[in-house]
Amino acid sequence: MALTDTAIRKLRPTDNPFKLGDSAGLYLLIKPNGSKLWYMKYRIDGKEKKLAFGPYPDVSLLTARQFRNAARSKMR
Repeated sequence: MALTDTAIRKLRPTDNPFKLGDSAGLYLLIKPNGSKLWYMKYRIDGKEKKLAFGPYPDVSLLTARQFRNAARSKMR
């Protein structure tokens, strides 16, 4: 299910870090200290890698999706 800005703002940290997926490899990592960081998961030569886009709200949901789309187009 795609994330919304409202849902992201309402997220509260837990004792353990957790991930919330958006789409096409984009996800938000929520850490116990309350920080929220954007990442994109992808594979190259069968190995899983991740690309960091920055913290939310400095990097908005829309911007993170644009970064993901740009990164995916360069990988093709």
